[in-house]
Amino acid sequence: MNRVVANGKPFEVEPGTTVADFVRARDLDPRFVVVERNGEPLERARYAEVALEDGDRLELVRAVAGGSHGGGLRERLERSRLYVVTDAREGRGDLEDFLEAILSAGVDIVQLREKEAEAGDLLRWAPVFRAAADRHGSLFILNDRPDVALAAGADGVHVGQNDLPVGAVRRVLGPELLIGLSTHRAAEWDAAPPEADHLTAGPVWETPTKPGRPAAGLGHVRHAAASATRPWFAIGGIDPTNVGEVVAAGATRIVVVRAVTEAADPAAAVRLLLDRLPEADRVSGLG
Repeated sequence: MNRVVANGKPFEVEPGTTVADFVRARDLDPRFVVVERNGEPLERARYAEVALEDGDRLELVRAVAGGSHGGGLRERLERSRLYVVTDAREGRGDLEDFLEAILSAGVDIVQLREKEAEAGDLLRWAPVFRAAADRHGSLFILNDRPDVALAAGADGVHVGQNDLPVGAVRRVLGPELLIGLSTHRAAEWDAAPPEADHLTAGPVWETPTKPGRPAAGLGHVRHAAASATRPWFAIGGIDPTNVGEVVAAGATRIVVVRAVTEAADPAAAVRLLLDRLPEADRVSGLG
């Protein structure tokens, strides 16, 4: 067996395994992966002919046609299924390892949410999120602060009903970056301004991450599913035990916090949630 290291993790591979074979074994499509081998970019046309050798070091980055901004961001948003919101994990001191684990397992979007943090702290943590998202072709969203999102090089911002209005957020961010907006009942959903690229519907169940916020219930999910004209995510108290109910109500995308951030094995929690969501080819702009 040959021993190789990919994105900092060791793997044993059979002699003769090509780069394309290795990429497919990671459940990735070689057409949409950028590979660096031993510090040098590898032409995609050679993935199927270059055999891995003992000691090779690889960096794999999921690529998206259309670039990293504008249409590229919205294409990634369209394909996204699992969105994880996390704090900076200062108490655990494992932010880099946590992000690497969950993004490697298939998280599409990661949001930095630190409600009480000053802008300087957000800017200190943001590069860790940005670098991790870039390694995996995922989206990095900042909570609440469009000014800091712009300064931090985030892909967008998520705001609530009582935050800066979406129209003002768009003026801060410009046309390219993404804006997400929370909705908690049908009237808010129906009134969501067109400048918002995606919406959340919830909390489906009461959750300690939103103290005092009553549950919106599965009825709000059903309303969203029946009337969606843009990508949207169910949110609030969702975990592997109840995600099936949310999917049955019409959701194809979810946002989670504790189900992943408090899991003993965050990567395993991600894989379990993804297994219970519709396949990516069934996720549309309306789902």
